[in-house]
Amino acid sequence: MTLKIVPNPDQEFLKEITQRVIDNDGYCPCLLYKNPDTKCMCKDFREQTTPGFCHCKRFMKIETEEQKGE
Repeated sequence: MTLKIVPNPDQEFLKEITQRVIDNDGYCPCLLYKNPDTKCMCKDFREQTTPGFCHCKRFMKIETEEQKGE
């Protein structure tokens, strides 16, 4: 199994949180500091090794099965 990053399937929520990221100069609106590690998609989420949402729930990691030849 591998992890795939997908946007939150709730389109209304995704639109709202995406606007908050834009309003916050591209940084996660849920984190207090603005530095390269908190730029969306934040370092914590990029390094996450389990399925689940990022801090602001804009993206999520889901398990997928690798297919041969990919």
